[in-house]
Amino acid sequence: MSLALLVEQLLNGIQLGMMLFLMAAGLTLVFGVMNFINLAHGSFYMVGAFLAATFTAWTGSFYLAVPLALAGCIVLGALVEIAALRRLYDRDHLDQVLATFSLILFFNELATILWGTEPQYMPIPALLSGSIPLFEGAQYPVYRLAITGAGIAIGLLLYVLVVHSRVGMLIRAGATHRETVQSLGVDIKLLFTVIFGLGVAFAGFAGMVTGPLLAVQVGIGEPMLIVAFVVIVIGGIGSIRGALVGSLLVGLVDTVGRFILPLWLGYRFGPALASMAIYVLMAVVLVWRPQGLFRLARG
Repeated sequence: MSLALLVEQLLNGIQLGMMLFLMAAGLTLVFGVMNFINLAHGSFYMVGAFLAATFTAWTGSFYLAVPLALAGCIVLGALVEIAALRRLYDRDHLDQVLATFSLILFFNELATILWGTEPQYMPIPALLSGSIPLFEGAQYPVYRLAITGAGIAIGLLLYVLVVHSRVGMLIRAGATHRETVQSLGVDIKLLFTVIFGLGVAFAGFAGMVTGPLLAVQVGIGEPMLIVAFVVIVIGGIGSIRGALVGSLLVGLVDTVGRFILPLWLGYRFGPALASMAIYVLMAVVLVWRPQGLFRLARG
């Protein structure tokens, strides 16, 4: 095992972790703050990727496509929250699961109608193409480093928004004392629409930035949703800090495990055990800390 290859896999794990954080941050914001289970979160990841691919083809620029697709995701999220989800906040979680599962089917069929069943591919922007040398014998793609940097920047922005802003104060207060906040004149419905739209924006952005690395096709959101739930269970429901730590742990365990376990255990058992590694990690964390790594944390 060469040092260069190991370093590359570690960086891949961090990059995957930051991409998962974009998914998990939106999910934990909606789940932890609004106490709403949104199984359709992965569908917004898929829609973000499709919109970015479409706008890139139309404009010829990835940098123009991302803000356009991001605006489209925010508008779509607000419309879905107002039209379908708002009346489910006071219902039990089973109703929320059934309703949002139906949205998965709806968005998959809608994507098939609009974009077809053939995968779409997005080129990596020219400015972010190529690799940079890390040390002798090791290079790493610039685009993957850009995804890592974007995840860090968004994490800092989200921390400032939730912990050190008036909007964040209202979000945290509305989560625990909804009636009190409403009695002070705050439009709680509008606040929850903003939170949901923000969560959708994170999921959509994750799809946009991973589009050039993967084939954009119907159903790509469901596997990401499962891993995002693993992340927030490990990190602690409602904790942005937990989402970050959980995402990095899952990204590193998954990537490094798929690289090392086949070498250690052989290609008969190694790949199977590597695919189970993040779930084993989740089980170990839950045995040690049933509420996740950051219990009751809010940022």
